[in-house]
Amino acid sequence: MPNSVAKIDLEQEKDQILSRYRGLLRGLRTDRTPEGTRLIRKAFNIAMEAHSTQRRKSGEPYIYHPIAVARICAEEIGLGVTSVVSALLHDTVEDTDITLDDVREMFGDTVATIIDGLTKISGVNWQTDSMQAENFRKVLLTLAQDVRVILIKLADRLHNMRTLDGLPREKQLKIASETLFLYAPLAHRLGLYAIKSELEDLALKYKEPTVYADIEEKLKKGESVRKRFISRFILPIREALEKEGLEFEIKGRPKSINSIYNKMVNKHVTFEEVYDVFAIRIIVDSKQELEKADCWKVYSIVTDYYQPSPDRLRDWISRPKANGYESLHTTVMSPGGKWVEVQIRSRRMDEVAEMGLAAHYRYKGEEQHANAMDGMLNKIREILADPGSNALDFVHDFKLNLFSDTIMVFTPTGEMRDMPKGSTALDFAFEIHSQIGRHCIGAKVNHQLVPLSQPLRSGDQVEIITSRKQMPKEDWLNYVVTARARHKIKQALREQKRKLAMVGRDAVQHQMRTWGAKVNKENIAVLQDHLLASSPNDLYWQIARGRHDLHKLPPPQVKNGRLHMAKGKLTMEERPLEEIVAEIRGNQGGTLTIGDDVQNMNYKLSPCCHPIPGDDVFGFITPGEGIRIHRVNCPNAVQLMSNFAMRIVKARWKGKDSVEFLAGIQFSGIDAVGLVNRITTIISRDSNVNMRSISFESKDGIFEGKVMAYVHDAQHLHSLVEKLREVPEVRRVERIDH
Repeated sequence: MPNSVAKIDLEQEKDQILSRYRGLLRGLRTDRTPEGTRLIRKAFNIAMEAHSTQRRKSGEPYIYHPIAVARICAEEIGLGVTSVVSALLHDTVEDTDITLDDVREMFGDTVATIIDGLTKISGVNWQTDSMQAENFRKVLLTLAQDVRVILIKLADRLHNMRTLDGLPREKQLKIASETLFLYAPLAHRLGLYAIKSELEDLALKYKEPTVYADIEEKLKKGESVRKRFISRFILPIREALEKEGLEFEIKGRPKSINSIYNKMVNKHVTFEEVYDVFAIRIIVDSKQELEKADCWKVYSIVTDYYQPSPDRLRDWISRPKANGYESLHTTVMSPGGKWVEVQIRSRRMDEVAEMGLAAHYRYKGEEQHANAMDGMLNKIREILADPGSNALDFVHDFKLNLFSDTIMVFTPTGEMRDMPKGSTALDFAFEIHSQIGRHCIGAKVNHQLVPLSQPLRSGDQVEIITSRKQMPKEDWLNYVVTARARHKIKQALREQKRKLAMVGRDAVQHQMRTWGAKVNKENIAVLQDHLLASSPNDLYWQIARGRHDLHKLPPPQVKNGRLHMAKGKLTMEERPLEEIVAEIRGNQGGTLTIGDDVQNMNYKLSPCCHPIPGDDVFGFITPGEGIRIHRVNCPNAVQLMSNFAMRIVKARWKGKDSVEFLAGIQFSGIDAVGLVNRITTIISRDSNVNMRSISFESKDGIFEGKVMAYVHDAQHLHSLVEKLREVPEVRRVERIDH
């Protein structure tokens, strides 16, 4: 008897599998050729056989999953045969004996490439933030190759979220968190609004089950009231649209549970106080050339009956969103005193809005990609092109550039550019052309001169002012937000450093010959050790920066062309703060290492003394503000060290050669003809220093000057001060803190 029961179950499952497979074929929206059907049947048979012994956690046959994913691809995203075949086979390479070469041989390179990308994504292991970020980069690498990889992965994730009940709580939380972190924003960016909303709702369901159930219950309770309200609201609009002879459909649907929850949290209101828990959607059947006019005609009819909110009109028909979304949104006041959102769009726009750009470009051939996505893919490639960024920077750049809202900015000739919200005038310069960005010295926004760091607003007209003498500066990285600008600035800074190192290399080689030593790796390594440089390039760079004057070094011993010099020792100025702070706190605790590799640590350089690398510094724990870095000779240092000894943290610098810092020098002396020119030459040319500002005042034959300049560290600043003291007319030079 048990055997017959088992047999009946297997027969039922077989019938269910065939039923689901036929549903998949019916759901394929694109024109299905006999060849396409043959390929799908072949993929289905292979998947059936490969997964025949596997079952899901719920106990169902595993084959249900790939069929469901393929159906989502076909019905909800609108993909074609190639994607459906890939979806059916997406788990075979990872979970069964079938290899990628087998897939390539049976279905060709395109399907094999897509499945390879899907296998790489599913193999990632999400742990810490940085680990998650590193895997985010892997996901994007596959997206840059073929966007279908991500579309199928989104379908896979959506089915997993729909069937999450069978997993333990911690697994549910992990998968829901990944979904919110990566997959829902990606669905949004690809224009898949229906999938994005469902992913967010399902993630909320497992992360906050009580909240989700509460909102869901309240939506169900208010459903009948809402339906009556919508019927009354749309009645006059329906009659007017029919008089105009328009073919249309009107839908009233509640907002997603997640968007209602976000409004409750962000606006600190209860469910009852969220006024737009639903939206009215009017879909017009129009020819493509009449879409825009018909949508505005509908808007005119709606606003004839209901008063619109002037600041709530969103026109994404004249200028669609970057992901292809087109719609006209307005919020109007209903007779009962409630605000109601009305969305107006054509049938084509509605399909693109629900299923994304993939609904528009069907992937009928294996090599035919969605051209409308090229711009987005190019941006992804730009972000991936920066080898210097760490994974967390990469995630920041990607989310900022691809998930943020966009603004429209105009060139002086009226050409429009889409930029991420928060972009600055300097970002815009690099958006126009990398050379314009490199040589940018200023910008005019709406004919007014503004700083390069000025954030732009939608509608701004921007004119970039350039100079051939201008070169990118390190601090530019602080006020650009686009990946393109960051990448180009870092590239230029690396070029500058390389050129400067070549100047230093020539100086080293010349001095070696003067000493009578051979110019070879061994002798350069000896000089490097003597001057405490970390590498030959670091040595050349220090020499070019003026940190060491080779002419002033004691003549070294040279035997048979070999250089003999003692290994250098740290001077008192270069030593870390170990001894000073040890007197206060003893030798307990570690040392705070300040540098470019720990930017996520919550520390700030104190404005009261402007510490720069090379200064003896200490950290001071400020409640609520993290750690403030002060110079040991800061005016406040004594008070802090004596009164708050337990809040002192030992600190030392690391990675000195990667950032420039703003420092001030003031000097005075006897005025003379050509003095200003000599001083500026010493600062900018002889010392390779970028000046931010310089001022001179002369009175009764005495001059006073002040310069704010970007220096690399205390040694670099000291070198500049010494050179200025060598000018005969200059009598006093000192560093200033403000």
